[in-house]
Amino acid sequence: MKFMVDKKDRDSSARTGKLALKHGTVKTPVFMPVGTNATVKAMRNDDLEALGINMILSNTYHLYLRPGIDVIKKAGGLHSFMSWKHNILTDSGGFQVFSLTKFRKIESDGVLFRSHIDGSMHKLTPEKVVDIQNILGSDVMMVLDVCTGYDTEKREAEEALEITSTWARRSKLHWDSINKEKGSLWGIVQGNFYEELRKRSAEELISMDFPGYAIGGLSVGEPFQVFTHFLRYTAELLPVEKPRYVMGIGTPEYILEAVESGIDLFDCVFPTRTARNAMAFTYSGTVSLKRESNKYSTKPIDSTCNCTTCRNYSRSYLRHLFNTREILASILTTHHNLYFIMKLVEDIRNSIEEGRFINFKREFLSNYRKENAKDDRNIP
Repeated sequence: MKFMVDKKDRDSSARTGKLALKHGTVKTPVFMPVGTNATVKAMRNDDLEALGINMILSNTYHLYLRPGIDVIKKAGGLHSFMSWKHNILTDSGGFQVFSLTKFRKIESDGVLFRSHIDGSMHKLTPEKVVDIQNILGSDVMMVLDVCTGYDTEKREAEEALEITSTWARRSKLHWDSINKEKGSLWGIVQGNFYEELRKRSAEELISMDFPGYAIGGLSVGEPFQVFTHFLRYTAELLPVEKPRYVMGIGTPEYILEAVESGIDLFDCVFPTRTARNAMAFTYSGTVSLKRESNKYSTKPIDSTCNCTTCRNYSRSYLRHLFNTREILASILTTHHNLYFIMKLVEDIRNSIEEGRFINFKREFLSNYRKENAKDDRNIP
């Protein structure tokens, strides 16, 4: 793996760069669509490629449970299994374990959890998670961590941080002891919403010399202003010469804040999940295609958008597809939402290269919030 910063914004920490991985070079900042189960829902691989997407995220936890690592190993790895020739980042499963509070028990050597699929018991250790991702053939792999939610008491957050650092050290030692030609293992900064814990987590991970660093434990229910503060605070603690990844963000407001803070990679299910629920991005805000006002509308989702959905289909037609529960509704709206986000990130990169990122951010958000305010559906 090689990472190079190309251009730094003069008025913020925003930057462009190139991340060279096993399956090609990725221009940063970059948004990674989420393909939890070895597929980005409602999208074919060639449709993703047509949108310029050459890096997606998949999930170790879900693939471990179904179809099972033995199945993917037999297929020759995740790339072959899902017929994807570009880069894949795999989450360690730490967040999924965090979200399944009733079904898991965190122990010093790993996490014991009950499958949400069939109730069977499983145990993941830092070393096992590395081995699983090595079998998957992930281009970027994440260490097993402990994520905590907003309003977590400091002592609990500190305990989670201690386990996360211990697991990161074990993951790195194990990774260094095996063949690591297939991918790159990154650390995850935790520490909840306590500055001293964030600083401690960053320092401990940096001492382990990971090739890249993720910021975890954000966008877990905290107010937007809190997210912004801790994102910027944490990003400033990380090495400028290494890639920075903030986990689980995918709305324009969050993406713009992340880029301004010097973040290079981000992912989220939001663009695809909301698309399947009839929510679409426009340059004046999000709209619900199920609204009665779209019943007779011959307009596209966004008249300024050049995606195939907007060039060929009306809001009225899309509303009809959702109301009749046609599969095509999800396909067309997902394509639009991903096109919108990829175009936004491309415009962000261009604005940084041209030295006008802050003005771009200000102008974009000024227009983007108009529809949200009118529709009372603002996403902070």
